[in-house]
Amino acid sequence: MSDQRLAPATLAAQGLGLVEPVTKGIVQPIHVSTTFERDADNEYSAGRCYSRADNPTFDQVEATLAALEQGTDALVFASGMAAATACFQALDPGDHVIAPTVMYWALRNWLMTFASRWGLQVSLVDTTNLDELRAAIRPGTTKLIWLETPANPLWHVTDIAAAADIAHYAGAKLVVDSTVAATVFTQPLTLGADLVMHAATKYLNGHSDLVAGVLIAGPTLCAAGHLLSVDRTPTSGQPARCADVGVRPTDLFARLASEPDGYWKRIRTIRSQIGGVLGSFEAWLLMRGLRTLHPRVCWAAASAQCLAAQLAEHPAIAEVLYPGLPCFAGHEVACRQMRGGFGAMLSIRVKGGELAAIATAAKVQLWKRATSLGGVESLLEHRASIEGPGSPCPPDLLRLSVGIEDGNDLFADLDQALRASAK
Repeated sequence: MSDQRLAPATLAAQGLGLVEPVTKGIVQPIHVSTTFERDADNEYSAGRCYSRADNPTFDQVEATLAALEQGTDALVFASGMAAATACFQALDPGDHVIAPTVMYWALRNWLMTFASRWGLQVSLVDTTNLDELRAAIRPGTTKLIWLETPANPLWHVTDIAAAADIAHYAGAKLVVDSTVAATVFTQPLTLGADLVMHAATKYLNGHSDLVAGVLIAGPTLCAAGHLLSVDRTPTSGQPARCADVGVRPTDLFARLASEPDGYWKRIRTIRSQIGGVLGSFEAWLLMRGLRTLHPRVCWAAASAQCLAAQLAEHPAIAEVLYPGLPCFAGHEVACRQMRGGFGAMLSIRVKGGELAAIATAAKVQLWKRATSLGGVESLLEHRASIEGPGSPCPPDLLRLSVGIEDGNDLFADLDQALRASAK
């Protein structure tokens, strides 16, 4: 396999094949130390000073995430919101940013409420309309375009490659929230994005027991990232270990970025100095969740595809919103930039309006009435109740996060709830 690139599912399952060099443990330890000793010559030969800046437990999970997105470096954060807002906080006062009208509501609220306090100008546009996106550019001032695709909770799909061309022509960076695509179905960096964000709370962890976020940089922001080779295995056919790639255990994941873009360096500083750093136990949990990412997400997406087709024929449903349906407005773009599935998130609009939607949610037995998404258990929520006044979410909409239960059981529960609420 010396000339064969390993499949993403293999990279995730093996955590890049890392074996702990002292004990030969195949699961890495949790490093709980908050501080690290200087050498006698006053240097830090192990590369660490204080855990608010960096912790050895981050190494494997950051390197794995960078590999899965085909990026050059990655940073884990205490939450998806900490990761997302760092992208805006790293800009300069007076900079103009563009974001979607339909996007994760908490970040939309932050942009509308707090971005101006950082001196930023914000325009919300329909990013699926490339003419509208292009028209929103302010030459010399627009520095960042933020995309979310598929976009919560209507699952709008934006053409990443086309948006990247628009951004770069204007001298702006393109950042993509790819939480729903989960690294499995889309790798935005390969389509021209400069930076990818994931709310790692969701699919990357996948067990509803961790809050985390991650940013993955592409080569436009960071010329070279984690040292571990993930493109090949040694001639022995065994997974690559530190001895195989010719480096010391302590610097296996040393970041060798040569003169990275100042924007990426500022983001790293923001993580440390504002304090949005992930805990070591949480980083370990995230790595554990990543190992099963592909079987979890692929199973859930296959169930979501079947469920969307079944629900589209249901007499109590007015509309199903899912990128995998041929009738969905963004289906053609989704087919171009999503591979192997269309994700496990969908929304339904219930006939009878808001009261019927809320009544349906009240009558489910298997689905859990809870916010968030991406866990192994299926979740359902009346999204407008979460987002509140000013939300673009229709009041008759129920958002569904499809888990890994049997798809027939999930449909049967929704069917009985829809029929009961329609009586």
